[in-house]
Amino acid sequence: MKLTYHVIDPTGNLTLLVETPVPVSDQPGAAAALMALEPEAEQVGFLSEAADCDLALRMAGGEFCGNASMSAAMLAAVRADAAQRSVVLRVSGAAQPVTAEVEAQPDGSWQGTVDMPTPKAIRRVLLPGAGESPVVELDGITHVILEQPMPRPLAERSAPEWCQRLNAEALGIMFLDRRAQRLVPLVYVPGANTLCWETSCASGTTAAGAWLATESGGALTASFREPGGILTVDVSENGEVRLTGTVRYLRQSEADIEIA
Repeated sequence: MKLTYHVIDPTGNLTLLVETPVPVSDQPGAAAALMALEPEAEQVGFLSEAADCDLALRMAGGEFCGNASMSAAMLAAVRADAAQRSVVLRVSGAAQPVTAEVEAQPDGSWQGTVDMPTPKAIRRVLLPGAGESPVVELDGITHVILEQPMPRPLAERSAPEWCQRLNAEALGIMFLDRRAQRLVPLVYVPGANTLCWETSCASGTTAAGAWLATESGGALTASFREPGGILTVDVSENGEVRLTGTVRYLRQSEADIEIA
């Protein structure tokens, strides 16, 4: 199968967006083949037309991804030769359409802002190896917020176990240092069979911001330093969440792949 795809860098979270139509059943295999060709890529999404929105985006594992949403919106603006655009997206894992705003910057990058899905539930759960921990459930993905360190091998073993225990579609473990405002994301997506220490995670940043806002009992704005850069989350008094980051278009490529 010959695929045309775009390589995009949203705050270091290198993303491949595939233009060529691929059946949903073949998307995990296609994503695995592309990630083998592009070893720095952390995730793959598939673009299509949507009758009720500007563009549709389905991640390989059917999860929701804010960084990929910003990337798709930026691509829509580039296609339209627009320096600024508001784009309505139909995104996997999100119950409602997602609005993303992008604006070209003087250095060639784009600033992207996404209206993130409001958390469905925020609670504490007793988890093996971590004790009672904050859990934030979003459309398409659930995040565990950990403020204590954990050895990487244990975290990697825990993610699939916790995902099953929480009956989650996908699971993130967000290692939060609130004093330094640092966030290190580990994301497990069973639908794509991927476990990745991501350079940034938009939904995980949303989850961390929502948890901190719940603790403080009000609105919150926080910028988190993540391995790939800075993401900023704004939580309103009524719990609505907006996320802002930087997106860079790198290149368009083609590949002939075999799907296992």
